[in-house]
Amino acid sequence: MMPAHETYDIIVIGAGAGGMTAAAVAAAEGLRVLVIEKTAFVGGTTAWSGGMIWIPANPKMKEAGLSDSVTDAVRYLSSTVPEPANAGLRAAFLARGPEAIAYLEANTEVRLQLVGDYPDYYPERLGATAGGRVLEPVVFNGARLGKGFARLRPPLPECTRFGGMMVSRLDIPYLARIGTSLRSTLRAAQLVSGYAWQRLRWPRGTTLYLGNALAAQLYATLLARRVEILFSADVEGLSMRDGRVAGVVIRHGARDRLITARRGVVLATGGFSHDASLRKRFFPAGAGFISAATASATGDGIRLATAAGAALNTDATNVAYWVPASLFRRTDGSRGVFPHLVTDRAKPGLIAVNAAGRRFVNEALSHHEFVLAMLREANGEPDRPFHLICDRLFLWAYGLGRIKPFTRNYRRYVASGELIEAADVAQLAVEIGIKPSVLAATVANYNTAAKEGRDPEFGRGSTIYQRHLGDAAHKPNPCVAPIVRAPFFALRIHPADLGTAIGMTVDAQARVLRKDGTPVAGLYACGNDMASIMNGNDPASGITLGPALTFGYIAGELSLKVGDGGNREGGISWGCLTPPLLHRRSDMPCPTITSPS
Repeated sequence: MMPAHETYDIIVIGAGAGGMTAAAVAAAEGLRVLVIEKTAFVGGTTAWSGGMIWIPANPKMKEAGLSDSVTDAVRYLSSTVPEPANAGLRAAFLARGPEAIAYLEANTEVRLQLVGDYPDYYPERLGATAGGRVLEPVVFNGARLGKGFARLRPPLPECTRFGGMMVSRLDIPYLARIGTSLRSTLRAAQLVSGYAWQRLRWPRGTTLYLGNALAAQLYATLLARRVEILFSADVEGLSMRDGRVAGVVIRHGARDRLITARRGVVLATGGFSHDASLRKRFFPAGAGFISAATASATGDGIRLATAAGAALNTDATNVAYWVPASLFRRTDGSRGVFPHLVTDRAKPGLIAVNAAGRRFVNEALSHHEFVLAMLREANGEPDRPFHLICDRLFLWAYGLGRIKPFTRNYRRYVASGELIEAADVAQLAVEIGIKPSVLAATVANYNTAAKEGRDPEFGRGSTIYQRHLGDAAHKPNPCVAPIVRAPFFALRIHPADLGTAIGMTVDAQARVLRKDGTPVAGLYACGNDMASIMNGNDPASGITLGPALTFGYIAGELSLKVGDGGNREGGISWGCLTPPLLHRRSDMPCPTITSPS
């Protein structure tokens, strides 16, 4: 279906979190908005993510009585993001992030809750907090989307239960204690019965959590505001008029079609994780070509912007945000990529070893730091092997990769070659191509101290962040236990990315800039299309979604300042944006959600 109009106030390219935020803000303020999405779904990589949003000094912290300040956040970032590059963008993020959250909750379907116990990744650093800076979406009923539910990108099947049931962080422990606790068993029965009822009507569960819930909340806003979304459409180029981006050219049948944007175009296409040429140009050789981002992230925004004269900002400490990942084949033959974020690495009774069979990292560090250690070990070799090692007690209690806890039929994973099993550590070493004596010594050395809950080699479990990811019920160290009970298992892991950090050069108003620092009039960027404000450093969970929502909000807001009757060439005082848009316009009541035809 083609757009109903030839002219819109604002056109957003990409329907991930950043793009839908920009569209939602503009639509909430009464503008005519078109969203162009190259796939058949909204949500982008956000729909697969944990949905965590890092916003220091956010309004919910104050409501909960948690202390934080922009000053403390600046102190924390000064040590975790030490480079001066993009300091102005970080300042804008810290200043306007809380405002963006307040606006979204007042004017859209977005509803967030505090994650009060999730520490920053480096809690020992000055200005860090033990929790509260991370927000997450509240549970969302996908049935509210009506027919639009089919347009919401489903979560990764490996992250659901029973073929499509999402589970909240708080419910995971209940499922883990089925049969051992009456309360847990009753809660699990409630979840499963509710899911069974939903499946009578829907192809998957409609109780949504994590990033899927955030994407659904934003999509619900677009439906409520009757924002047009053009699916499965490619933008051929940006239309320029008098040195300003005036619209987009899309392919319609055998010819191109021009759609005009009176106030601006927002690029939010998700970065370039799956573009082979850009990966070859910027990625380290040891990273290979594995990404946990959606396949649609192919650098479309970068190509469109640079063709219009914009500058690509390559001044990043890391080109991407890293995660160790395991690979497998689904029943339909497609390749699966499982990101090892929080489910297994920090749990007690597992170690990671390099190609020589030796530990090389504190396994409970953040996913980003873990892969940086992998890349150092690989030393430029793109296929250097790394493995996670555990015993049957660990596999049963915590699972491994996509293998869920309490899996009785784990041998199907062994039969496929995904999971490697052996009766003893020496034989396991042979199976994965490691010298048996080396791996045996590695495990024995680890076990000696692990029996007492210690890890003198790497200090695993030494910070509140690491202990948070461990098993609180395991004493004395929630991250450390010996590997002793046969059979033993190995799972190969690879360096992978969650998204790219290199992107377009923008200013604090989300305007895309040329090499000389002047804005490309009418062009904005947010999400992974703009250069990372953290320069590829990863100080906390949610440092991609937090800036994506903030700069999506800024882009949507600034589109109001430009256009009919406004100054098209920057005569507006862009640094003065008060009062903030924290109201719900009296002439724009929030309508009920309607489903697309």
